[in-house]
Amino acid sequence: MNVKLSIVTVNFNNKIGLQKTIDSVKAQTWKDYEFIIIDGGSSDGAESILITEQENITYSISEADTGVYNAMNKGIRKAIGEYVLFLNSGDSFYENTTLEKVIPQLDKNIDIYYGDAAYLEKNGAHIRTYPDKLSFGYFAAHNLSHQASFIKRTLFSELFFYNENYKIVSDWEFFIYAICKANVSYQHINQVICNYDTEGISSIIDNHKLMHAERAITMAKYFPLFIEDYKDIEVLNSKRTRQFLAIKENKIAFKILKGLMSVLILFTKKKA
Repeated sequence: MNVKLSIVTVNFNNKIGLQKTIDSVKAQTWKDYEFIIIDGGSSDGAESILITEQENITYSISEADTGVYNAMNKGIRKAIGEYVLFLNSGDSFYENTTLEKVIPQLDKNIDIYYGDAAYLEKNGAHIRTYPDKLSFGYFAAHNLSHQASFIKRTLFSELFFYNENYKIVSDWEFFIYAICKANVSYQHINQVICNYDTEGISSIIDNHKLMHAERAITMAKYFPLFIEDYKDIEVLNSKRTRQFLAIKENKIAFKILKGLMSVLILFTKKKA
């Protein structure tokens, strides 16, 4: 069953990343999609790419917006596909055949499909595999990758669009509400969908305080009876993070000590 897909890319002052994303979309062997690009009035020359690539883009606009979720909502409102996938500037499909493998699996009766993601970090890429069964406990600690998720477009009209008052967690709010509150149907696709550029705002450690503050607002609004459970999970995860960082620091210190010992041994042998 062929299902038309709307690929939405939002961009702001990331000309190189935008071209990377466009090249990845163009390279897909499955062509039954529309490609929408929402640029936030970039000043780095990104708008020129929209002109040179206009034959490969269904719709594009470059104008000031109020943030990433405002731009994503603009994309949703322009989309006409059965499903929407957000592949933002800098992100790319995992393979040229990704859509060819995934689209035939999509059944219009399922509201959200989500696959796995390759996280591109400074020390290399690693695959993040998401669980087949989702729960409140899962979302209290984690999120899905919107770059690897196929969301039924009409779901936004039925539930709500992304919260433009947030800077980081609106996609998380949508997922936890849709799956844990509205009980929409979902299905995991056992396949890596995207290469995720981890330079985004939610991936920066310094922004995690804001992320938790925004999540707390969502919890109070939609899940007031679970606030204490959420806090307990948050404390546990914070403890685990501190333990991980301590272990990591110890490993780094051990490597440095080991290196110094090697130099000392080599120096001692030369002196002898």
